Amino acid sequence: MAQIKNKETYDAVMKRIDELFFETGEDTSPEDPRLLELDILSELVEEYENAHFPIETPSLASVILYRMHEMHLSQKELASLIGMTAPRLCEILSGKKEPTFQQARLIAARLGIDADIVLA
Repeated sequence: MAQIKNKETYDAVMKRIDELFFETGEDTSPEDPRLLELDILSELVEEYENAHFPIETPSLASVILYRMHEMHLSQKELASLIGMTAPRLCEILSGKKEPTFQQARLIAARLGIDADIVLA
């Protein structure tokens, strides 16, 4: 199968994807060759981006801080919400300590954070 091997090719493929995106729409027939081309090019880009621009799993601390910001909670309020002391939460946020299994379950449930991130 073809591959994108360098940045110049990647940029050219992205330009073509942009063109195809604006040439097609919801009313475009599924048999239209432009949609097939768009699918193939999109797969090539995804492969290249996964290899050259991997997205790492965010740290537990960064996700907790983000959720804390979204929920407009102070660190003390967050600690109370997830049933731990503020100093213990501070240790988790600084990376000095990992949450216990019970704390991890509460963090995942009450903050809506994916268990894979909490337990990573």
